[in-house]
Amino acid sequence: MKLIPSITTTEGSDWKNKLKEVKDLKIEEVAFFPTCLSREQRNNFYELLKQSSIKRIPFVHLRSDMDVSELDFLVKNYGTKIFNTHSERDYPIDKEWLVDYKDIICIENTSHSPFDENEIKNYGGICLDFAHLEDKRLLNLKVYENEMAVLSKFPIKCNHVSAIKKDFSSVDRKKGELRYDSHHMDNLSELDYLRNYPIQYFSDFCAIELDNKISEQLEAIKHINDFIGTRDKLISKMLEY
Repeated sequence: MKLIPSITTTEGSDWKNKLKEVKDLKIEEVAFFPTCLSREQRNNFYELLKQSSIKRIPFVHLRSDMDVSELDFLVKNYGTKIFNTHSERDYPIDKEWLVDYKDIICIENTSHSPFDENEIKNYGGICLDFAHLEDKRLLNLKVYENEMAVLSKFPIKCNHVSAIKKDFSSVDRKKGELRYDSHHMDNLSELDYLRNYPIQYFSDFCAIELDNKISEQLEAIKHINDFIGTRDKLISKMLEY
């Protein structure tokens, strides 16, 4: 399992300041979520990357308007190893992605589009978003159980890690739906739900999908590593008896 800080671009996330912070902290590896960036903004981001300390971007969340040349650029220049995308039910993709990159593009479970086994078969595996899954456990147990059944059938190659609120403070205002999952963390305890998921669900590409500062993401990574490491040691001791 490897947790990676991320440059996110959702509403409330200042990606330019994140790039500056990454440079100040001399961080060389991040994940990238161009969620709210237009093509022009992404080109600006790529130019600014050259002035940053970033040498590796192992994990990237694809936007449906990205053409294959962007994937080529990220793989060749920043060693991208894995991509994720939303279901084609939500966002039609560029089929050219699948010519060279099918095996490293994974389908993410989202709030509105649960896993579809037939769709996953056309890709390299699953991107498990823990917060989306936990949100379903809390609000729609039937969907949650179906998601869990699918997880046993396909490889989990990458993950998104976000916060789970203790109440309905996270609300999808556009759709008027109550939600527990959030891309902003107010307290490290909002990550403790991860304790309930088995270690085999965590991949080598676990991106911290939070709009928090990079320094706060690093605190989140330490917090998660601390309790998962402690849990695994306890399990190992139990197996010895």
